[in-house]
Amino acid sequence: MMTANFDPQLLENLQSRTPLLWLNPARGGLLPGSAPSLALIDEAENRLARCAPLLAALFPELAAAGGHIESRLMPAKALQQALGAGEVSGSWYLKRDDELPVAGSIKARGGFHEVLAIAESIALEHGLLKDEATDRRIMATPQARALFSQYAVTVGSTGNLGMSIGVMAAALGFDAVVHMSADAKEWKKDRLRKRGVRVVEHAGDYAEAVAAGRAQALAAPRSHFVDDEQSELLFFGYAAAARGLARQLAEAGRVVDAAHPLFVYIPCGVGGAPGGISHGLKALFGPNVHCFFAEPVASPCFLVQLASGADSPVSVYDIGLDNRTEADGLAVGQASELVASLMRPQLGGVFTVSDDELYLNLLALKDTLGVEVEPSAAAAVSGPGWLDSAAGQVYASGIDMSAATHVIWATGGSLVPPEALRGFQEHARQLSQRRAA
Repeated sequence: MMTANFDPQLLENLQSRTPLLWLNPARGGLLPGSAPSLALIDEAENRLARCAPLLAALFPELAAAGGHIESRLMPAKALQQALGAGEVSGSWYLKRDDELPVAGSIKARGGFHEVLAIAESIALEHGLLKDEATDRRIMATPQARALFSQYAVTVGSTGNLGMSIGVMAAALGFDAVVHMSADAKEWKKDRLRKRGVRVVEHAGDYAEAVAAGRAQALAAPRSHFVDDEQSELLFFGYAAAARGLARQLAEAGRVVDAAHPLFVYIPCGVGGAPGGISHGLKALFGPNVHCFFAEPVASPCFLVQLASGADSPVSVYDIGLDNRTEADGLAVGQASELVASLMRPQLGGVFTVSDDELYLNLLALKDTLGVEVEPSAAAAVSGPGWLDSAAGQVYASGIDMSAATHVIWATGGSLVPPEALRGFQEHARQLSQRRAA
């Protein structure tokens, strides 16, 4: 086990799966010299905007929104009160990416963006598109589908990223292939197949599914592999969410500045989605936004990578954890090296969540706000409460928390079959009753 660089107490808590808040000692440092240009956030926003009419044409679910990928920012005062937090802790909101149409999760942001970028590149190369001003709805014509059918788009996923990549690629006519790990839910595989996506199952974990997808794509001509660990196209698709959130906060009358800090809590798997969003928010708000990732106690890959201080990859297996959690979308053993390098100077910290707490969190969302999510999407609910811990008070020292805005990111759930949602909630109620007994 690779444990030499860890604080002994931190290592003991991680190995015993004790939920904790880890504060990032490197926050406030300089971005690496190789950091991608922030202009790429604008490029991603522009691509999603010009492709919005195409998305509205491809997916009836997006017609009402004009093809724009955006979710509600929902006041969460009832949740705040139910969890024992008074107004002295600021104002709570829930970011409803669990409602995003078509893909049903946060992965729609990065996944759709990358597939659209691939399609634009091919269409430009073959003269189907002339320039940025060409109506992107031409990419939904039979001529375009015939062109795209000559290409494959491949991804490795535990479920939600595969859903966004597979559905988008198949809708445009690509040969869409999703390599999925054994712990991915059957209903996700079934939904992909119904959308015309080829699903390839693997007995191993997320990392093995990704490796298999990468190998297949590299061996095949005209095949594009969507690399969740290293893709800038995914990363900046997520980063484009920052300005949308900024607009929603302004509409809600929530100022973000030194006297009115913004705290954002996002569930984390390999790191692409939370890292991209955090990168975009830091570009807009600088030191006035504080971003925290939520990870399962069995799979804290981002915490492990940053706390190790190592430039080389370190996995949860290296410290004796097994990466087994009910939060299937967060069951990742090793963090993205690309995102870890960018988050090292930007991330406020990471808190870990037990599987029991995931279920209690999703029950709290259901009972207070009527929001139904899958277990992994409820990981961030615990975030604001950690600021009342000893470590949290150290972090918040000198900050007027009564003026803070807290945004809890709900990452998926609207496509989960109703019977599965009821099963999650029933399990949570039984767990709550046992704890109360």
